[in-house]
Amino acid sequence: MIGIVIGIALIGLVAVLAVVRVAIGPDDANRAAASDLLFFAVVGLIVLVGTLVGNDHVFDLVLVGTVVGFLASVSLARALTRGRR
Repeated sequence: MIGIVIGIALIGLVAVLAVVRVAIGPDDANRAAASDLLFFAVVGLIVLVGTLVGNDHVFDLVLVGTVVGFLASVSLARALTRGRR
């Protein structure tokens, strides 16, 4: 139980640092990487809170969110490279 609370605190700290990087990132690639980190930090927080309260339905939402986040990362990388491979 205490490990979950420590995990929530650490991931919360990472999310705050990712927001700072999105705000002051020197270029679009850094902002994109920080926004991906922020998205997956939020997904991690949802998992830990769902584990803490013992809700089984959270994991279905996390699975769908993770797939959507992965597809968003791929499409954003494709947009930043302007379609070049």
